[in-house]
Amino acid sequence: MLLKAIIDDRIYELNVPDALIGQAQPFFEKLDQDMDAGWQMSREWVERPDRLQRCQIVADKLLTALESENQKLGMMMAGYILARLPGVESVELDVQGEIQNNRFNLAEHRPAPSEEREAPRAAPASGGLGKLEAMEQAGKDVTKVFKVGRGWRFSVFDHASGTWQDSPLAPTEEDASRLRQEAFKARYEALQRGRDH
Repeated sequence: MLLKAIIDDRIYELNVPDALIGQAQPFFEKLDQDMDAGWQMSREWVERPDRLQRCQIVADKLLTALESENQKLGMMMAGYILARLPGVESVELDVQGEIQNNRFNLAEHRPAPSEEREAPRAAPASGGLGKLEAMEQAGKDVTKVFKVGRGWRFSVFDHASGTWQDSPLAPTEEDASRLRQEAFKARYEALQRGRDH
């Protein structure tokens, strides 16, 4: 699997063998355990990093590995990102060390059966969900707001394409939270009607 790491105007192509990703699962799980306790993301302490934030943290380690020409560590970090973000094609690394500014570019794709565990479950095509089920599913489909550089955004899972779609960047956490609430409500109502996208 190929991951392109973009640092300013340089592009590093990291070709990670599928076998390595399989063998490295215990290492990836150890990374997750370390992050379960919370992580300092630049100036902000994040108590429970979500999947995107975990990949941003690992992308920061990838930057360090590339700068120090540690190829083995670079491959392991690239492998983690490829395993945890299905469809990722490239990562733009922030050279200032702002972890939240590490950005991922995802390909439009349908998830493979092995990836469907990671993705929220699609609602049944016919008939909607009950109130509690719809609320729980909408909570899985719409992430909490997170900081990106000086702005804020959230992501919504698109069941049709099997990918996470980022919201527009909002200037404040309050603005992003308001937009997220609208997206959550729309998803909740759609799930009750029986439409999952």
